[in-house]
Amino acid sequence: MDSDNFLKDAEHEEEELITLKGMYKEYFLDYASYVILERAVPDIDDGLKPVQRRILHAMKEMDDGRYHKVANIIGQTMQYHPHGDAAIGDALVNMGQKDLLIDCQGNWGDVRTGDSAAAARYIEARLTKFALEVLFNPQTTEWQLTYDGRKKEPITLPVKFPLVLSQGVEGIAVGLSTKILPHNFIELVKASIKILEGKKVTVYPDFLTGGMIDIAEYNDGHRGGRVKIRAKIQQADKSTLNIIELPFGVTTNGMIESILKANDKGQIKIKKVHDNTARDVEIQLELMPGVSPDQTIDALYAFTDCEVSYSPNACVIVDNKPLFLSVPEILNISTFQTKDLLRRELEIKKGELEEKWHHASLEKIFIENRIYRDIEECESFQEVILAIDLGLKKYVSTPSDPGKSGDNRSVLMRDITEDDIIRLTEIRIKRISKYNKFKADEMMAQLLADLEQVKHDLKHLTEFAINYFQLLLEKYGKGRERKTLITSFDSIEIKEVVANNAKLYVDRKEGFVGISMKKDEFVCDCSDIADIIAFTREGKFKVVKIADKVFVGKDIIHTAVWLKSDDRTTYNLIYLDGKSGKTYAKRFNVTSITRDKEYDLTQGTKGSKILYFTSNANGESEIVNIQLSLGSTAKKKVFDFDLADLAIKGRASQGNIVTKYPVRKITQISVGKSSLGAMQIYMDEVSGRLNQDERGKYLGAFDTGSKLLSIYKDGSYEVNELDLNKKYDVNNIVEIGNFTEDTVISAVYFEGEKGWTMIKRFKIETSTMDQKFNFIPETSGTKLYFASMDKSPVVRCQYNAGKTKESKDVEIIDFIDVKGWKAMGNRFIDSKLIKVEKLESDDAEAEETKEINNEDKSDELKTTANKPETPLPSGRDETKTDADKPDSPNKNKPGYKPGDTIEFDF
Repeated sequence: MDSDNFLKDAEHEEEELITLKGMYKEYFLDYASYVILERAVPDIDDGLKPVQRRILHAMKEMDDGRYHKVANIIGQTMQYHPHGDAAIGDALVNMGQKDLLIDCQGNWGDVRTGDSAAAARYIEARLTKFALEVLFNPQTTEWQLTYDGRKKEPITLPVKFPLVLSQGVEGIAVGLSTKILPHNFIELVKASIKILEGKKVTVYPDFLTGGMIDIAEYNDGHRGGRVKIRAKIQQADKSTLNIIELPFGVTTNGMIESILKANDKGQIKIKKVHDNTARDVEIQLELMPGVSPDQTIDALYAFTDCEVSYSPNACVIVDNKPLFLSVPEILNISTFQTKDLLRRELEIKKGELEEKWHHASLEKIFIENRIYRDIEECESFQEVILAIDLGLKKYVSTPSDPGKSGDNRSVLMRDITEDDIIRLTEIRIKRISKYNKFKADEMMAQLLADLEQVKHDLKHLTEFAINYFQLLLEKYGKGRERKTLITSFDSIEIKEVVANNAKLYVDRKEGFVGISMKKDEFVCDCSDIADIIAFTREGKFKVVKIADKVFVGKDIIHTAVWLKSDDRTTYNLIYLDGKSGKTYAKRFNVTSITRDKEYDLTQGTKGSKILYFTSNANGESEIVNIQLSLGSTAKKKVFDFDLADLAIKGRASQGNIVTKYPVRKITQISVGKSSLGAMQIYMDEVSGRLNQDERGKYLGAFDTGSKLLSIYKDGSYEVNELDLNKKYDVNNIVEIGNFTEDTVISAVYFEGEKGWTMIKRFKIETSTMDQKFNFIPETSGTKLYFASMDKSPVVRCQYNAGKTKESKDVEIIDFIDVKGWKAMGNRFIDSKLIKVEKLESDDAEAEETKEINNEDKSDELKTTANKPETPLPSGRDETKTDADKPDSPNKNKPGYKPGDTIEFDF
C-alpha cells in the first residue's frame, strides 16, 4: 500500500512540473502585459497613464481649494500606486510643468533650461479649475479595488476633453513604445466642434517652448511620420545671433553643449556663447570675424540641436489592448466619448430632477390636503404607512393607477413607493406649520423648467456638446494661443553650409590630395566632410571623400571641391586620342558619380592624353588658339577654335573632332559668356533666400559678372556679387534687383533736420562691394519714403495742407536730373508726407496695352488680378519692360504685371 501511494504522488508531481521554457514564456508575457497596461501607455478613455490617474484622484480626494505640499500628495497617492515615491514625484512634476491640470506654487523647475524642481517638501500644488470641471464625476466613474484591496480607485477618469493630445505623452514598454506630441488647446477644442459638425479636421503639434515646425511629413501622427522642429534664431547684427525659442525637448544647456561640440569640430565658427536666459530664452552667439551670419544659421540647423526631428508613434490602450492610431482618430474617439459622457450626465440630472419634483409633489399633496391628520388614530407604524398611502391615492394618479378620465387628481411621474411614504413621515411639525404654498409652487415650476431644458438638451445632444466645447474655449482658452510657428523648411545641403574648417592640398606629380599635406601646394579652403574631384593628364578623374592623404592618380592637372548635382560647373576639355592621333574637344558636367571609382574622359586608348582643360563655375565658354605641329601637312597651322560651338554633354561623350593633325600648343584667347544662359534669379519673400526655383519675387537674369543691388529702408544701398547662399532681410528691403552701370535710383525721403520732403535721382558711384552706403542724410528724424530702380517712376504724394489733405502726382524724371549719390536732391514740400503711392507710368501703360493687343492674355490677366501686387524687377531695358522682352522668364508667368502698385503708409 505504501509503495502504491508513493508512485501515485510521484506521478502527480510530474504532471504539475513546469519547464523553464514554459515559465519564461508565461512570466514574460505577464510582465510585458503589465508594463504596457499599467505603466507606460495611456488609456484612450482619459489619456492618462495609471500613475497620472492615481495622482489626480488623490488630489481630488484631498481638494479643499487650498495648496497642498507635494510630499503630502505623494504620500496620499501611494495608497493607490504600488510603486516608489520617486516615480510619483517625477510624474507629478511633469504634469505640473505642462500648465494645464495642476496649479503649481514654488520652484517647479524649468523645461527650457532643464532645471529640476525643488524638493517635494518645499513645493505645493492643487488642481486647476479646468481639471475640476473636466476630469471628475463620481456618478459616471467606474471603480475598482486598489492593489491592496483597502480602497477604491477609478478604472479611468470621465475626462471630457482630448487630454492625451493636449498634454502629449511618451512611454517605453516591452516590445513597443508610444510618443504623442502635444497639441494646441484652442485648436483641439475647435477641431472637436468641427467633428461634431461632421467636418474633417487636421491638427498639428504645438509646444510650450515655441520654435518652428515643418509638418510636411507629419502624416496625421501615424507611425512612419516625422516632424522637424527648429529653434527661432534672430540676427542682432553682422556678428551676433540670438536663439530666442527652443525646439521641443531641447534645453538651453543641451543647446549650448551641441553648439560647442559643433564649434570644436569646426562645423561652425563661434567666438563666444552667452546664456542670457531669464524670463525669456536668449542664447547669444558671437561669430568669428568675417563669418556669414546667414551661413552660420544654416550650419546651426544642420549640425546642432537647433533642429531636431521626432517620429510620432501614437499608441494607446483601447479595450485593454495597445492600438496604433492617428491623431484624427484619437481626437474623433475622444470627442464622441465626451458627447457620450455628457449624455450620461444629462440622464443622471434628468433622473435627479424627476425625483426632486416627485418628492416635492408628494410633500405638497401631503401638507395641503392635511393627510397627516389621517394617522392620528393609527396604533402601529404599518397602519401609518397604510393610512398615508390611502390618503395620497385620493389626490394622485400614477403610471400604474392612471385613474378615470376627467378626475382632478395630480399626475405623478412614477408610482409611490414605501420609501416615499417613510420620507413623508419624517417631515417635522415645524416645517408643516411654516409651509408656503406659493414658494412650493414656484420651486416645482422651476424644477419642471429645468427638466424640460434637460430633455431638450438630450434631444439635441450634438448641439449641447458643441456648446460645451465653446464654453471651455471661452473660459480656459485665453493665453493658450499657438506658440509654435508652422512653416516649411528649406532643405539644407550639409556640404554647402559647413564651415571651411580644413585646407586642401595637392601633390600633382605623385597624385595625392588631402588636408594634412601642408608642405605641398595649397588648393582651397574646404570642410572636413567635403568630396574632392581630381583630373589627371591621362584623361581620367575620380571623386573621393576628403582625408588626411588619399591617392587619386599621378600627374594631376585639376582638383577642387565637388558638389553633387552641380549642373552649372562645366569642364572644357581638348584631348588627343592615342589610337587615331586625332584631337577631340568636348564640354561636360559631372553631376553624379560613384565615389572612389575611376572614370575615363577619353576613348580609353593607349597614349591618350589631355591637351587643354579648364573648369568653369557658371558654364562659361572659351575661344582658344590652336597651333599645329610645324611638320604637319595642314595648310593652316594656326587657327582659333570657339568652344561655345560645342553642346554641353555627358562625361562619357566622345566629343567633336578639332583636327586630325598633331597639335603643338593650345592657348586661351578669351572667356565668353555662360553657355548655359543667364540664371533666372528669384528671392523667396519669406526666407529672403535667392533661388532658381521660381519661388518668390523675380529679380532678373544674371550672367557671369552680374551684380545685385539692394536698397534698404534706412536709406542705404549695397552692391553684392550674386551668391545663392546669401539670405536677405526681406523686412528691411525696399527694392532689390539686377545692377548695371546705367542703373538710376529714384528716392523720396524726409530730411529730419530741415523738416523738408526731398526727391533725388542718382547713380551708384561707389565701387566697394558688400558694404552699405547711406544715400540720405543720417540726421535725426530722417526717413526714406520711397525708392525705385525703375527708369521713369511716377509717384502720388499725399500730405497735409492746413486742415485738408492734398495729393500730387510727380514724374520724378521730370522733377529732378541725375545727381551725385551724396546730393540732397530737390525740395518737394516743407513738411512730412502722409502716404506715397507708386503709379504706373505712361510708358509702362503703353507697353502693357501693346502686350494685351498682341497676345491673348485674358486667362492670365484674370489670374494676375487675384494675386498680390509685386514690384517690377529692376534692371530694365531702356525701351522695354522685362515682360515685353522675348526671352523674359516672366513673360508667361501668372502674378506678373508691369507697373504694379506699391503703397507705403506712415
